[in-house]
Amino acid sequence: MFLADKNTLFLSAYRKEVFMNPNTFPTKGNLILAKNSLALAKQGYDLMDKKRNILIHELMELIDQAKDIQSEIDTTFTAAYKALQTANIEMGIRNVEDLSSTVPEENSIQIKQRSIMGTEIPLVEFDRSGSKPTYSFFNTRVSLDEATNQFKKVKELTLRLSMIENSAYRLATNIKKTQKRANALKNITIPYYSSLTVNIQNALEEKEREEFTRLKVIKHFVY
Repeated sequence: MFLADKNTLFLSAYRKEVFMNPNTFPTKGNLILAKNSLALAKQGYDLMDKKRNILIHELMELIDQAKDIQSEIDTTFTAAYKALQTANIEMGIRNVEDLSSTVPEENSIQIKQRSIMGTEIPLVEFDRSGSKPTYSFFNTRVSLDEATNQFKKVKELTLRLSMIENSAYRLATNIKKTQKRANALKNITIPYYSSLTVNIQNALEEKEREEFTRLKVIKHFVY
């Protein structure tokens, strides 16, 4: 949370162009401004780099979760269709189709948001209490119960997978943006202000030497 706050502050400063105007004269005041701009750029790069690493870590975890859930979905689908096939054989396809029409439409899904380093990712919630059978146990078989439970599990897993995949996409997009900003700071802004600081410093030192020489000459003629 602290890193996220610092990153927000830096981006705010960056957007407001706190960096000094490049069209400057070699004065001590401008040297201070150049050093401050350089320090701000370096701090910004460090924050961007840390943010990128955190987002990449979160993305890798989401990818691993997605692989595990996808594997579980495949296994559950296989078990569900096997149970459904058995129910069709034991009860008849027409009877199973009639009973399937009693399953209510899923309308309890709610999509909320949570933040990871400033990245809004979806949080899917739904009502898990509606797990009671919608059909009578009279003239039905255990295979139908098994198929119903397995398909409900597939629904829950699919919702989780969609949430994770969407989150991974948003994180990847933010990582790309963060990397672009970090590269701009590292390859353009920091080298520029480093060079500007050195140039102003050299100009001031040269000015001081000229002033010293001038005073020395004046002193020589005076005395």
